[in-house]
Amino acid sequence: MILPPPLFDAEFAQRFDALLRWRRDVRHFATQPVAEQDMADLLAQAALAPSVGNAQPWRFVHLRTPALREALAAHVDEQNALAARTYAGQPRYEDYTALKLHGIREAPELMAVFCDEQALAGHRLGIATMPEMLRYSCVAAIQTLWLAARLRGIGLGWVSILDPQTVTAMLDVPPQWSLIALLCIGYPAEPSDMPELEQRGWQSREPLADRVFER
Repeated sequence: MILPPPLFDAEFAQRFDALLRWRRDVRHFATQPVAEQDMADLLAQAALAPSVGNAQPWRFVHLRTPALREALAAHVDEQNALAARTYAGQPRYEDYTALKLHGIREAPELMAVFCDEQALAGHRLGIATMPEMLRYSCVAAIQTLWLAARLRGIGLGWVSILDPQTVTAMLDVPPQWSLIALLCIGYPAEPSDMPELEQRGWQSREPLADRVFER
């Protein structure tokens, strides 16, 4: 029997809008642990994301080894220092060095997300001309996980100041896997309705009208 689709009323729509607005890239984490069941539920919901050809190319690597965590943190710190040099002599240099760009050492949970570029599921449907759709599918899964986490009051920080090849080698995964994200997961130290980069004057949200075009 096919069940009728659920009805999402106006109250749900308002709460969903609030969920979107309260999603944050979290870099400051509380010490409170994340329950194993919550982590399992988050991954189950992330796997509901759409994917090209229903390939489900996401591969989640739950990082639990303390030595590996420290190695990752040291690598990101090194990459951050290299990035800071590109701002040397510019007005934004002090702004950049004041930013906290990751919570690898503090976050209760670390998760690496990879894309299996040779996923058997999906039978290569939809990627003949745009193979990058596999990676876009993984990004959709991350966004789904991000919202599901926020729904539970759990924060997520996407770390991008890293060298993908170095991190991939550290984690010893199959060669056809491509790194999409390194995620810090945990309860925010101070929940906020404003992105931290906006709070610090780095970049505010710009008008949507400037980013919508017609042809």
